[in-house]
Amino acid sequence: MSTEKKSNSGSATSNSNASNDASNRQRSPKKSRSRKRGSGISKKKKHSSDNETIKRAKLRFEASPTPLGLEVEINPPPRNVSIDWKLNPVPSKIEREMHDIVVRPGEFGFLDDERVDEIAKLIGKRPISLEQALSLRAALNQEKAVFSHGRLQRRATEMRRRYDSGESVVSLSKRFDFPPVNIFRAILTAKNWSKNRIKDALREPEKKFNERDLKEFKRAEAEDRVTHVNQSETHHAADLFEKMLCDYFEENDIRFRTQSDLLKEQVAAEGRPVKTPDLLMLDYVEINGVPVAWIDAKHFYGANLSFQRKKTQKQVNRYVEEWGHGAIIFRHGFCDGLRLKGAVLLDASPIDLTELIEHNQRLNSERESED
Repeated sequence: MSTEKKSNSGSATSNSNASNDASNRQRSPKKSRSRKRGSGISKKKKHSSDNETIKRAKLRFEASPTPLGLEVEINPPPRNVSIDWKLNPVPSKIEREMHDIVVRPGEFGFLDDERVDEIAKLIGKRPISLEQALSLRAALNQEKAVFSHGRLQRRATEMRRRYDSGESVVSLSKRFDFPPVNIFRAILTAKNWSKNRIKDALREPEKKFNERDLKEFKRAEAEDRVTHVNQSETHHAADLFEKMLCDYFEENDIRFRTQSDLLKEQVAAEGRPVKTPDLLMLDYVEINGVPVAWIDAKHFYGANLSFQRKKTQKQVNRYVEEWGHGAIIFRHGFCDGLRLKGAVLLDASPIDLTELIEHNQRLNSERESED
């Protein structure tokens, strides 16, 4: 990594234009003109948007009004820092090949060693790690849970009838390929429980459920890593990843404000968090030649899936609106087909993840001893 003064040059633009070939001339003139005109506008809009977000990142310290979180005194003034960040994204073709390997109907929980070994063997020499494949599995299951929610609700009465007849929630999950906890919620809804009553019961299941419902809920939780209620493990691992990201930039003498700093400041001023990326850069940082005003860490694989992409893009848009171009760092890397407007995509290759790896190993050992 080098630290040096940079000129405020924009990103390179593309000079490629579509040409009119014989096949285009044979089409109806009206359709041909419409297609060309629409395509040109789309490219210009994208190029203009990229330039605008980069310009906003470069000028954020001089902007009026001052963007959130930058009202602090920066002494010495922001300096230019350039980072070369080597990337190794997973090819889109490989990601698509993994779908049927890592996902099975009704399989939403932790995988046993035999199933993990099977996935590892099926991966073979493909350029994707086992950890990346398992994180992709989580993303695919999450997307499946979201897109199947309406279908599950339409079958809630049937789920309740089967449950009342003695079939277990886990059995229903394997039969119909819905996440167990979602099925349990649907059954309660079919019993005319309100959303608030369900929420309260899931918080204190020992107090709110009868003996059978409590047993079924606990088993559903154990077999569901997609829609389960207790997310403490996931949040703790994400916090560790953010800490290590902060350590990396501190060790390289790059200044930033943390999410905690921004949260406290915004709650005091606005009464609530407004925009809180994990890191808000206080130097002019360029990563692989692209200005980065903010960074957000994702403790998962960046899959090129519509649900995950739309959710992340919505978050990126809020940060870009305030500070300009930024970066998303994925703990388990990302697919080379994934694109997010206003953010460069990074993997965790330069970050020392020793503490996080050891934490996950302890959790796995505890889980195995419980089994």
